This record gives sequence, C-alpha cells and structure tokens, in this order.
Amino acid sequence: MTALPKKHYTPEEYLELEEKASYKSEYFDGQIYPMGDFEGDTPEAMAGAKPAHNAIRENLSGELHIHFKKNKGCRSYSSDQRVFIPSTELYSYPDLVVVCGKPEFSDSQTSSLTNPVLIVEVLSQSTANYDRGEKFELYRAIPTFREYLLVDSRRIWVELWRKSEQGIWSLMFESKSLESVVHLETIQGDLLVADLYSNTEDLPETVFRIR
Repeated sequence: MTALPKKHYTPEEYLELEEKASYKSEYFDGQIYPMGDFEGDTPEAMAGAKPAHNAIRENLSGELHIHFKKNKGCRSYSSDQRVFIPSTELYSYPDLVVVCGKPEFSDSQTSSLTNPVLIVEVLSQSTANYDRGEKFELYRAIPTFREYLLVDSRRIWVELWRKSEQGIWSLMFESKSLESVVHLETIQGDLLVADLYSNTEDLPETVFRIR
C-alpha cells in the first residue's frame, strides 16, 4: 500500500475527495492510499485488479448470493462498499463483507458500513502482506467482526481466521487443495475451494515461491 505523498488529510477531506474520484482509495492516519495492483506512487500508475483476482471475487459473491437466497438474515456487500472503523479511523474497501441483521452506517449517506461479521480479502502481490498483517490488526477493532477469509489470487491457498467467545483470533482453516471445503460459522455455510477458484486458469496447488 503506497500513500499519496506530502499532505495530511482529515477524514472529512478524504470523504469529499472520494465522492469525486474516478478510482477508490482507502484512508488511514491522515493518508490516502489508492487501491489496486500497481507500480509507482500515483493513481495514474494503477493497473487495476488482475483477472484471477476479479474472478475469485465474483465467484465468492455468487456463492454467497446463492447461500443467502436460502438462508435469510445475512447479506453480502461487494468491494464497492466502504467500511469504517471509528476507533482507528480506517476507511477501507474489503473485497467482500457480510452483515447479519440490520446494517449500520457511520453517516447519513449510508456509505460507510460499521458492523460486518465476516470480511473477505482476495490477496494479490501488492496487498498480501498488508491484508494479513496491519490491515487484519485494524479490522479486529470492529466489535462485530468474527471471521476473516483470505483467498490468494496467485495460487490455491485459502485461510480462515475466527474470533472465539473470549476474543482470541485463531487460524481455523488452511488449505491448498481444490477439493477442500471451508465452513463459515458466521453464516452457517460451506464453500468448496474449487468453486472459489472457478475460471482462474489453473492456478498452482503448490507452495508459492517469490522469485
């Protein structure tokens, strides 16, 4: 994640800029961070999400849509839905979020969601370390947040983290096999890993090695 340089922005300035921008950006600690897989420090250098990333995100959205048609009470939001964490002042656009019960928002425009129970991030080369590390730490400040699903777009690799009743986060599922099934406790649903990776052009089921 690379910040736009020099200026310190207030949350109000960020939101005003975001409403007018032609691309999405996240906000944390006074800095604005353009989203996407990119090289360089400016929005003009952004290349957008890779095809595998987009395919996985669409697959996840489709599978959850089917599940929620039969199981009411929860709903999912795509990557266009911004999430806000008041205690950290992070504004973020997860690849997918799920809310159970009534959605809650931070403003009258209902543009910044505050009560997800499940957050999904599709990992890419430029975001994997941040999504697994600092961003996960910031997400954990959301009181309703209970499950974190990570799906790698560079290889077959799925992880599920879950918060216990005591507030302890643990790795509950990790798989590199298309035949495995991940159980999401928050929505009482199962996802076949092969369905998540449909149309991703045969990503490897092997340990990823950085060249």
